[in-house]
Amino acid sequence: MRRGPKSPPRLTAEGVRKAALRYLGQRSASRAQLRRVLLRRVDRSLAIHGGDRDELVGWVEQTLRWCERLGYLDDARYARDKARSLRRRGASARKVRAKLAEKGIDTPLVDVALAQAPGELVGALRLLRRRRFGPWSRGEEDRRRVLAALGRAGFGYDVARRALEMEREEAERLLSE
Repeated sequence: MRRGPKSPPRLTAEGVRKAALRYLGQRSASRAQLRRVLLRRVDRSLAIHGGDRDELVGWVEQTLRWCERLGYLDDARYARDKARSLRRRGASARKVRAKLAEKGIDTPLVDVALAQAPGELVGALRLLRRRRFGPWSRGEEDRRRVLAALGRAGFGYDVARRALEMEREEAERLLSE
């Protein structure tokens, strides 16, 4: 006879800490993101075993402070790294802001991260290179379609037009800086 999935054990303060370390060992995360993950675990434990939600939430907050003290959790570092990563893939400032807000990063930290990331023109050029448009085009493309693609990606008209009109050598030089 086959049994169903094993129910998780009752959550303890040590269990919350281990879950946080396991999660942060697999990926970087913002404080808000890790908090959401741990609270889902708390809710699952409460649904199965019952208990005092305030006590378990207190363990989550305690664990978050512990992770910050040890340097495992740093929203400024997370925002900077995520902004750079998104820019490398050709994301606009608008997209970077939206993604970081979704991860629970405060606006001042987003502003600092964007200031440290490559500029808007570089992001547009990276998107054009990835999609083989503009200077990297192999044939004729409809200029309006490419401008529309850049607009949907969150780039303003001036930046999109400049990136699209740039010569390949100049674009490559900008991207290599």
